[in-house]
Amino acid sequence: MSHSSIPPLGPRLGELIDEAARRIRAARRTVALTGAGLSVESGIPPFQPGMSGEVGLWEKYDPMEYGTIEAFIGDPARVWMMLREVGVTLMSARPNPGHRSLAQLEAAGLLAGTITQNVDGLHQEAGSVRVIELHGNWRTMSCFTCRATVASVEVTLARLPPRCPCGGVLKPDVILFGEIIPMRLIEAAHDEVRACDCMIVVGTSASVYPAAGFPLAARSSGAFLIEVNVREGSRGAAAADLLLEGPAGVILPELVRRIGIGREN
Repeated sequence: MSHSSIPPLGPRLGELIDEAARRIRAARRTVALTGAGLSVESGIPPFQPGMSGEVGLWEKYDPMEYGTIEAFIGDPARVWMMLREVGVTLMSARPNPGHRSLAQLEAAGLLAGTITQNVDGLHQEAGSVRVIELHGNWRTMSCFTCRATVASVEVTLARLPPRCPCGGVLKPDVILFGEIIPMRLIEAAHDEVRACDCMIVVGTSASVYPAAGFPLAARSSGAFLIEVNVREGSRGAAAADLLLEGPAGVILPELVRRIGIGREN
């Protein structure tokens, strides 16, 4: 998406961004919850159909045939056909202004941390330090046999499935359907949600648990909820105090600028 093609912000949206900026400046502790919509602007298609019409990965690959741990164990080479396509996209993607704006907020002491459903590592590449990756990440792979871990950039995908020197099959350190999210990550995310008095929800429909419960939990605990999404209609928007409707790569830099810590993205 070319941000130069985005029309100027309307006066009503500008007022809402000003209000969001005031809330973040006044908050004691703000956390962010991010999803696939943020990384769509970096060229990464969502798994589910996108809110702005992008084709989701699960429209191309049946998740029950390609997205479960059982499918991976049963036929890793077949599942790796899908994973290789995903991997090529993830490894070539770079942070967009939305990622960089969240990193700026953290660096300025205005964002305590980010809970993300994304596996692309773009938050860290943009400069964010305190990131909870609920669904794992693509940066490393682990052997199903000896449990050794290797950097994904060191793995060749010329032959599938890729294998460890021990002969075992390598799997990206992402959570497939049927796998359990480590309890330490869920507990860390819940701790952030309970401690915050302001939450920024970016690019997610908040329809997959446990992330689906976080906006409502934050709101029920008294936190002020700011949502950034391309259009109204997400689960999180139902609980949001403020909906900033538009691409995160446009809205977040403007939010940061109005807070007074922005630089050119």
